[in-house]
Amino acid sequence: MKLTYKQYATLIGTLALLSPTLPSCDDNWLTEPAPGVSKLDDFFSDAENAQQIVIGAYAPLMWEYANTFFSEWFIGDVVSDDAIKGGQNTNDMADVYDMENWKTMPNSTFLLDFYRAQYQGIGRTNLAIEQISAMHITDDFDADTQKQLVAEAQFLRAYYYFRLVRIFGGVPLVDFVDDDDAKWEQPRATADEIYDFIKDDLQQAVAYLPLKSQQATTDYGRATKGAAQAMLLKVNLYTHDYAEAKKWGDRLIDSDEYSLCDNYADNFTLEGENKHESIFEIQYTEDPTSDYGEGMGFTRGTFTTILIRSRSAAFGDAGWGFNKPTQNLFDEFEEGDPRRDITILNPTDEQIDNQAQEIYLGNRYINKKYGLYNDEGTAVSYKLTHQTRSPMNNRQIRYSDVLLMYAEACEALGKNDDATDALNEVRSRVGLSSYPGYTIKINGETITPDLRTAIRHERRVELAMEGHRWFDLCRWGVAKQVMDAYAATETDEARAQMATFVEGKHELFPIPTIELDLNPAMTQNPGY
Repeated sequence: MKLTYKQYATLIGTLALLSPTLPSCDDNWLTEPAPGVSKLDDFFSDAENAQQIVIGAYAPLMWEYANTFFSEWFIGDVVSDDAIKGGQNTNDMADVYDMENWKTMPNSTFLLDFYRAQYQGIGRTNLAIEQISAMHITDDFDADTQKQLVAEAQFLRAYYYFRLVRIFGGVPLVDFVDDDDAKWEQPRATADEIYDFIKDDLQQAVAYLPLKSQQATTDYGRATKGAAQAMLLKVNLYTHDYAEAKKWGDRLIDSDEYSLCDNYADNFTLEGENKHESIFEIQYTEDPTSDYGEGMGFTRGTFTTILIRSRSAAFGDAGWGFNKPTQNLFDEFEEGDPRRDITILNPTDEQIDNQAQEIYLGNRYINKKYGLYNDEGTAVSYKLTHQTRSPMNNRQIRYSDVLLMYAEACEALGKNDDATDALNEVRSRVGLSSYPGYTIKINGETITPDLRTAIRHERRVELAMEGHRWFDLCRWGVAKQVMDAYAATETDEARAQMATFVEGKHELFPIPTIELDLNPAMTQNPGY
């Protein structure tokens, strides 16, 4: 059983009733608390409420829709060389069309919704940290529970800031409850300051989070020590602190809490959720009712499944055809690598009942991992009770991701034997030959890779269509080089849509105009 955050809907109503203590005035009945309004101090006197407020802080991770769809993979996959937008035509999800073709403007609805969702999460974590830290210890609320709940909120706050800094760079650093207009105008912190803050939150959290093996199944989806260790490994790669990254990788690997699934495809099934390869997943639950169009905070299932499914009925229930894998990605899989056909569905002409609907800018491929297709790729294996409410969890961090990040840190430190061992553990799971001793194809050229190139290749094919690629390219500092080379391999139709990638600009996206208008203390990213 997995955590579904069902308490979230109830929590919203509760939060709406919370109010600070009203000012007192002797013998003035106007200052008496209004009926039905809870004070913060009263709410946070109960252990169950403390649990609820932390569970509510997880909910913005789930959000994918407000005024438009804003799933993070639209950036991680589609902006990269792994995928193109897809959909019905170039006007379908026009904000994403702009992002992948280097035409983004600061008035992007996608970026505004994504930005605000993360700050909703940050606001909830700040409230939880402030109030739970001040709660009195009682028989029903012991010190260990208090420390764990605060640690979960710190992990989540770090996670929301990590999502922001990768896309926007430095953002306002708010580590307090913003309950006063005077606190609203906050300048942008630098990206380095945000990363330092993330590391500090995670380092405080890791000491008090439980091991995955200590969790009840009903708590799956909540932060663990392993999740915090994996994030510390990852964040230190972003700041090029490779020794620190390796340290956290060592601790996670040595814990023996995680291992690779024997069957790679099990990671992308309902039965494979929260298993021993999973380090952190965003939890979703099936929901037969629709509240589509209601905006943030109403989602219980994920939109991702319907968003990426084939537009053709040949595979069961038709979807909306977004996030289409590129030929460039398809060609980088080695001969005999089973991950290609688990990741990419390649329909025949007979299976495409409407080529104008299915083929987008010359691309016929379909993203398979989160589409809930069966192993043969010939039919949809799971019928959704409502098309916009899929129960498929999003695997944010898998153990194979950790092994490859660890390999990257080791290679940067010159510890090539450790790097090679981690790389080969990932390759052996799918029956591929060990490094060194094989060739790969990049942009149509067959090469014998050095260790760094081999690790980067392995990350691409192992984690393809899981939202990692764009962020990897940016932190490696090769986005311009790779995206220009990729553009040369695209179809004429796709290439005709692309503007020129500007190095030093397009690695980040613009701060939304509305946020700049609301907060004059902020400045825009260069070039926008």
